Amino acid sequence: MAAITKKPYQLAPAGDSAILITFQQTICDTVSAYVSNATRAITDPAISGVTDVVPAFCSVLVCYDPAQLTFLEICGILRSRLENLSCQADQAGVVVTIPVCYGGAFGPDIEYVARHANLTVDEVIAIHTQPDYPIAMLGFLPGFAYLSGLDERLHTPRLETPRVRIDAGAVGIGGAQTGIYPMASPAGWQLIGNTPLRPWDPNRDPAFLYAAGDRIRFTPITPQEYEEISQQIAQGTYQYQIEPFGQSQ
Repeated sequence: MAAITKKPYQLAPAGDSAILITFQQTICDTVSAYVSNATRAITDPAISGVTDVVPAFCSVLVCYDPAQLTFLEICGILRSRLENLSCQADQAGVVVTIPVCYGGAFGPDIEYVARHANLTVDEVIAIHTQPDYPIAMLGFLPGFAYLSGLDERLHTPRLETPRVRIDAGAVGIGGAQTGIYPMASPAGWQLIGNTPLRPWDPNRDPAFLYAAGDRIRFTPITPQEYEEISQQIAQGTYQYQIEPFGQSQ
């Protein structure tokens, strides 16, 4: 008798026109790879009758038109598409370099992060800029990327009292995550720096700098470089550093 292989996902209805594909409820590279690979398997090629596919940290929401597909039909299609689902990281996508001015007025909480980790500020910056961070999902705000891969040494509790407003471009750490605030908003994360880039700009084409499945690479800059890049962005002359994943730094 052939062995029965347990699927790494579960299907469940989400209302009358969507299905939620859920994986293990934890933030890790394996689950991120499952989500990314599942999203690509469902969208390439597109499924007639599917109206939207929304990846999250540990799940993928598939919205469909019930006038074109029944629940059982879409379940069958999804199971077929996910038959050989891999947990290996996809080599597709791009790496977007994000210049960050760390510390000082740009990152008022970086010294707290350093004390919490028993590190120097320079060590925090070196650790934070070392990996390429996979983008697990976009959410909360347009262009807000939820990143995986933050070094455990930099895991830092969120603020006890969130700030009412922080500047666009703020780079912060909240628990086991790091990310960029694409616009001015309330924030409960520890702010360690700021980037002059805007992950989301409705007046730019494309409006989003990156998508789920891409990666972000932080690089440190000086306050003077911050001002220079800000001017270039305002003038429309800034050259974004975007390269295929796997290309050497």
